[in-house]
Amino acid sequence: MTYEAKTFTIPELDGISKETIDLHLGLYAGYVSNVNNIREQIAKFISEPDEHAYAIAEMQRRLGFEFGDMKNHEAYFAQFEGGATAMPAGKLKEKIEFQWGDVDTWLERFKTIAKTRGVGWAMLYHDEATDQLVQTWVDEQHLGQLVECKIILALDMWEHSFMRDYLPADKGKYIDAFFKNLNWEVVAARLD
Repeated sequence: MTYEAKTFTIPELDGISKETIDLHLGLYAGYVSNVNNIREQIAKFISEPDEHAYAIAEMQRRLGFEFGDMKNHEAYFAQFEGGATAMPAGKLKEKIEFQWGDVDTWLERFKTIAKTRGVGWAMLYHDEATDQLVQTWVDEQHLGQLVECKIILALDMWEHSFMRDYLPADKGKYIDAFFKNLNWEVVAARLD
């Protein structure tokens, strides 16, 4: 089975240029292609595992990066489809208010995570085992992903997400633009 790049219907965004989104979508398609290529190469080498042990190990390591990148971006782009909406009443809002007191307090804490130095993702997950929301930083695409937790909100903080629109010192403006354009209906539906 091969993976195919998904298509997203993203309207014109306020504060994130069409050029940035188009280039970003191109990177995403590349990650999907890389996942398929790596899996194909592993299948070729696996018949002689001793002879190709190093190559197989390196490809397996790289697969985690590329696969994480593919899935993270699918969550990211889907959040813009349909245009910006307010956070709806319901399970997500109730959980945020229960765990952090109110949405504004949660949002400021999440934005602080997003400003972490380095490249990676600010993520909000749902831990089904405890029925709690957990937010964290994920290095690169894969280091720090929470096991058995579902992505609820994914904010890409690699420079390719904002460098055409904002300097690194102004990445807070990108974060604000991200939330201004977010379709909260899509995000909230992930918890249902």
